[in-house]
Amino acid sequence: MSSAVGVDIGGSGIKGALVDTRSGSLLTERVRLETPQPATPIAVSEVVSAVVARVGADAPVGATLPAVVRHGRAETAANIDATWIGTHAESLLSAAVERPVTVLNDADAAGIAEVTFGAGKDVAGVVVVLTLGTGIGSAVFTDGRLVPNTELGHLHLHHQGDAEDWAADSVREREDLSWKEWADRVEHYLRHLESLLWPDLFIIGGGVSKKSDKFLPRISLRTPMVPAVLLNNAGIVGAAMQAQRLFGQAASDGLS
Repeated sequence: MSSAVGVDIGGSGIKGALVDTRSGSLLTERVRLETPQPATPIAVSEVVSAVVARVGADAPVGATLPAVVRHGRAETAANIDATWIGTHAESLLSAAVERPVTVLNDADAAGIAEVTFGAGKDVAGVVVVLTLGTGIGSAVFTDGRLVPNTELGHLHLHHQGDAEDWAADSVREREDLSWKEWADRVEHYLRHLESLLWPDLFIIGGGVSKKSDKFLPRISLRTPMVPAVLLNNAGIVGAAMQAQRLFGQAASDGLS
């Protein structure tokens, strides 16, 4: 089995598709429905069920969540309702779609896809994938192996509070910062990460990565930086890969 359904749960939209997990390509058109407001567990699970039904594939399902996810349970909630905290997301979504679902942090899923098929493919050492958007998501890999739930966007940045409250792309838009002004903030943040992790590569993702030429050349670091490749499909692809790894092998074993 080499395909799975990936569902990417975001603050504004819930997207899904069937993914060829050998290549990272989408095998169906991407389905997108609006995230319900408030984005409570029950309301979101109903939309996830509708997305999976529209994808229409009888395949394993993986889903992302903008939260720390440990052993299937949401420990935090970002841009979704706070009632997610403490919810066993895997049980809830599995019941909603009537098949097993694996759930992981959204930035971790995007990182898995990017390290497997994108800018981090075959890169040895420590790779840090950052998604700059409403907040700052992070995924850290060492020789291709994920360290889950790093949440580096919440690092305290000197006197600025959480790094994402000062350097996220949403802050650039809200404060009408020039690309140079914002690049200075991002550089300040990345230098902080450099001093903590000594990475071999930074991969800059999120929607703003499509405009990387406007800010990456303005940032000077000792660590190489590259824009992400998979862009808005990364979460879907990474979630599908996680599902295939967990459930695809089980299905294959059942057929043997």
